[in-house]
Amino acid sequence: MKASDRYLKVVEWSRRDGCYVGTCPGLMFGGVHGSSEKAVYAELCDAVEEWIRIHAKDKAPLPPPTAGKSYSGKFVLRVGKDLHKRLAVEALRQGESLNAFCVKKLAPGAAANSGARKRIGRTG
Repeated sequence: MKASDRYLKVVEWSRRDGCYVGTCPGLMFGGVHGSSEKAVYAELCDAVEEWIRIHAKDKAPLPPPTAGKSYSGKFVLRVGKDLHKRLAVEALRQGESLNAFCVKKLAPGAAANSGARKRIGRTG
């Protein structure tokens, strides 16, 4: 396995830019762009490899890996007391737990955002 395989690479269509944009969150700032999804992915892989070579040359530690992570399904979200109360009261009105109510509210927005993204992976 190459060091670059430890980092998530995302290629997505950007309506704002009118092209595909490739990023490697957690490793490098910015990204690459172009009109071909496959070409952007290939360029992104090259950019990630170069970023890792620069870290090695500078003897700088690499950030923690971002690919292959597993998620527990839990995270802590801090909200103000007033918002917490409003959410809890609305959940009660709906006859749901606060957790179920918040999941129902968050899911449509997360699904809409992930629909614009396309992850591409390659093996080997």
